[in-house]
Parts: sequence; C-alpha cells; structure tokens
Amino acid sequence: MKQKKQSALSWEALRKEAVEVAEKEPLLKSLLEQLIIRHDGFAQALTAILANRCLFLHEGVNLHRAIGNALEKDKSIAENAAYDLAVIVEKDPAAGNFLEPLLFYKGYHSLELYRIAHQLWLEGRRHLACYIQSRVSQLYGVDIHPAARIGKGIFIDHATGLVVGETAIVEDNVSFLHGVTLGGTGKETGKRHPTIKKNCLLGANSTVLGNIVVGEGSIIGAGSVVLHAVPPHSLAAGVPAANKGNIRIPKPANSMNQIFDDYMI
Repeated sequence: MKQKKQSALSWEALRKEAVEVAEKEPLLKSLLEQLIIRHDGFAQALTAILANRCLFLHEGVNLHRAIGNALEKDKSIAENAAYDLAVIVEKDPAAGNFLEPLLFYKGYHSLELYRIAHQLWLEGRRHLACYIQSRVSQLYGVDIHPAARIGKGIFIDHATGLVVGETAIVEDNVSFLHGVTLGGTGKETGKRHPTIKKNCLLGANSTVLGNIVVGEGSIIGAGSVVLHAVPPHSLAAGVPAANKGNIRIPKPANSMNQIFDDYMI
C-alpha cells in the first residue's frame, strides 16, 4: 500500500484547497463556491454536493432538504462519509487530495447517497429511498439497495456496474473494483444476499451469489463467480470460484494489490 497521505479529513484544509482551485481555475469558481466555499462545515457541503448530483433532472423533488434532515438525524452518516473520503485518499494513487474524490468520484457519491437512502428506508420512507436508488443507478450505473447494510471505510474504485442486493451486508474497510455484484440466486427468501466481512478485496467484475459469507480479509479474484462460502484470509478465484489457498496479509482491502503471487503463503 502506498504511504498514507493524511490520517483524517480537515474541513479547514479542504475549504482552503477549494479556494485555491477556484483561483487557479475560474471555470470552476462558481461550482466550488456553491458546493464547498460558502459552507461552514463538512456536513453542509456534503448535503449540497449530493443534492446537486441527484437533482438536476427532477428539480421538483427537494432532496436538499431530505438529505440535510437525514444528516441532522443521524450524525454517523457525515462521520462515515468523512471516513470514507479519507480512506479513498489513503488507498487510491489517483486521488491526490480530498477535494477531487469529494467532488468527482462517482463511487463516493453513490456510497454516500446510499447512506442517505438507507436512513430514509429505516424511517419507513421507502418510496423516497427507492427514488434516490433509482437516480443513482441512472446517473452512475451503480445499484445499491437502500435496505442493504454497509459499514464505514468503504472504497468503491471506478464503481460502474456495482450491484448490491437488498439483504447484503458489507462490514467495515471493504474495497470494491468496478462491476462487482452481490446478488441472490433467485431461489431464496429472507436473507438471500452475501455477507462480506471486514478487510476484503473484491476484484473487478466478480460476482458473489446467495446467502454466503466471504470471510474476513479475503480476496475475490477479478471475474470470479462465488457460489460457496469463502474462508477467512483466503483467495477465491475462477468460474465457479475455488479456494486457491491462504494469503499472508491481514488486510488486502488496504493494499488493493491483485497480483496474487504477492499474497500467497
């Protein structure tokens, strides 16, 4: 894993960065003032950014108010969003600062809009939660059911084609590449989607189906189809996926390294 750039998000540093970019790039000045500079804190800026990303085709739906209310009711949403942002900067070599993923990364926007939709779902506002899910799917090609349970420190790299089903559970510090599916088999009721334990890495276009558990600190190889439980700290790869053995690093989600020979015991 690359050297950690910053340990935590600083609102003052982020706002200063936005001011500097606005001075260097006049075409973005109005956008940066609207979304970052004029606000007093991270939660306010996050509200403006998420509403801006989700609203432009349906201005009659006041998502700004709904997002702001959700952040006010559950302080952990903004806390998790700040942590997610710090994780992106730590893990992604393309992220040179906090401002770029906050403004432009659709994986980050999709995840944080899911967090808003999840809060609405828990409040019984299912139709508005599904509206947000639908808008995210239309905008970004990312489909996360608002009832899914997703932890903090999640990194969704590129994001296009990600699908997370209704009863899926994703624990803390899990990294996804694009095209990952956490789906059902079509033959189950109740808990019918996977549980991904903490510190896992799911490779591009991998598919995990059914009420199975991918154990802590495991890797799913790119393009694999997983139909059975994966033991902790192991590599599953192939179609259908098979256990290729144990890996020697405890948190593959942090390294993002998919050269499997570097992992195997």
